[in-house]
Amino acid sequence: MGNEVSAPTARPAGDSAANPDWWRDAVFYQIYPRSFADANGDGVGDLDGIRSRLDHLAGLGVDAIWLSPFFTSPMADHGYDVADPRDVDPVFGDLAAFDRLVAEAHARDIRVTIDLVPNHSSDEHVWFQQALRAAPGSPERDRYVFRDGRGANGEQPPNNWPSAFGGPAWHRITEPDGTPGQWYLHLFDAKQPDLNWENPEVWADLEATLRFWLDRGVDGFRIDVAHGMAKPAGLPDLAQDVLAEIEAGENPHTSRDIRWDAEGVHDIHRFIRKVLADYPGAMAVGEVWVTDTDRLRRYLRPDELPLAFDFRMVQSRWRADELRETVSSALATVAGTGSPTTWVLSNHDVVRHVTRYGGGLVGTRRGRAAALLQLALPGVAYLYQGDELGLESVEPPDEALTDPTWERSGHTRRGRDNCRIPLPWEPGEPAYGFSTTSETWLPMPAGWSPLAVESQQGQPESTLELYRTALRLRREHDGFTGGLSFVDAPADCLAFRRDGGLTCFVNAGNTPVALPAGTPVLTSVPLTADGELPGDATAWLA
Repeated sequence: MGNEVSAPTARPAGDSAANPDWWRDAVFYQIYPRSFADANGDGVGDLDGIRSRLDHLAGLGVDAIWLSPFFTSPMADHGYDVADPRDVDPVFGDLAAFDRLVAEAHARDIRVTIDLVPNHSSDEHVWFQQALRAAPGSPERDRYVFRDGRGANGEQPPNNWPSAFGGPAWHRITEPDGTPGQWYLHLFDAKQPDLNWENPEVWADLEATLRFWLDRGVDGFRIDVAHGMAKPAGLPDLAQDVLAEIEAGENPHTSRDIRWDAEGVHDIHRFIRKVLADYPGAMAVGEVWVTDTDRLRRYLRPDELPLAFDFRMVQSRWRADELRETVSSALATVAGTGSPTTWVLSNHDVVRHVTRYGGGLVGTRRGRAAALLQLALPGVAYLYQGDELGLESVEPPDEALTDPTWERSGHTRRGRDNCRIPLPWEPGEPAYGFSTTSETWLPMPAGWSPLAVESQQGQPESTLELYRTALRLRREHDGFTGGLSFVDAPADCLAFRRDGGLTCFVNAGNTPVALPAGTPVLTSVPLTADGELPGDATAWLA
């Protein structure tokens, strides 16, 4: 599979192989390609659009980008339903465009990491089309999770599992002879059938995909649903109380939700790590929605993942006690593993943190403070496109929603479109320089001119310039080294000191507080006339 005619991109001098630990304290910038920049005017972002905006990323000071899927796909889940994992979908460009992007990013000392989607494929993948034409029990069916239904005539799903997008996790097919047939498992949309990781062909195909992109100059991968590929033996029913929690929208992400975190998943990550070992400096980070610390640590064993996302910060409210517990738990999770932790405020699947923190002026102020907290912590920081602009989530009108969750939930869950609105680059009217057409794939709101990149550029008080300054200091200041220790702080405040000497002081309360001894290096808002830190603000002190 895949069009392999273009020449792989050569890795430049000073690349990942020359500095194999480059990722341990890196700042990654997640790009959702549909919404970053549109070069051809069709209203959908693309690879050439990303390439045209690399100077913005270089000026911001990020170390690497992570590209959400751009592979061949019918776009039922905007690229996470992959029909060919070794080619570029025409909506985004082609392999030559990808090679140009990698070459120009590397020329700016920006590494390129991409999504890997090993849990499922598209129903338009050649393998699944072969499975539909084949008989039950055939080798073609065995690449996926097909089962006979329950009930006298197989009319009931094989178990009671729900899909993460709503509705049942099983879909019944019509057999080649026209009769009602088997069911296949899809933990997400029905157009995303789960692969069978007990089949060696699935392993071999993943290796081919890894090597294909690594040979083209890719520096690493983000592994989608990294806790979901293996399935429990026998596919037993979920306990009724767990099922009730899930159906109420309270997915527990615990070991009791047996759809996820099956023991066999660790063999898959050991396999991935062995492939990466052939490419010095190549890394991988797992999307691991596991909240139990001991179970999350298992993904970071020396022969498994170099990094795993820790989503505690995404789930924390803007409260000093919760933020301190978040930091403590995340650091405890990686202690002794040899892996750094990862700090995430927003991504393409969650409500943007400015909105989570209250939205408007309050949310913006807290978002700036949270950014300095995130960037002061030891380990790896992941930014999501638009974080540096202080963007909020924006709900499109019902008729514009595209997330499969909207339909599968019977219009009870709006899905994730709100955090995927295209980026504003220039002031004016929509599409604010994102595209030459205002008919963007998701509508852009009125009133975003002040948030556009050009509007914030060079404005000392802007969120963009705050991020630029913070990333420069993080890279150049001697204080951002080693671990951290918490220091005493007033109520509603959080403070810690890095081993290198930098102190991070967060005031999550409403009233100004006196800062500890030290010289302010950067603050998320100006200090008061008395030199105190206002509420909802963060200060760095040397």
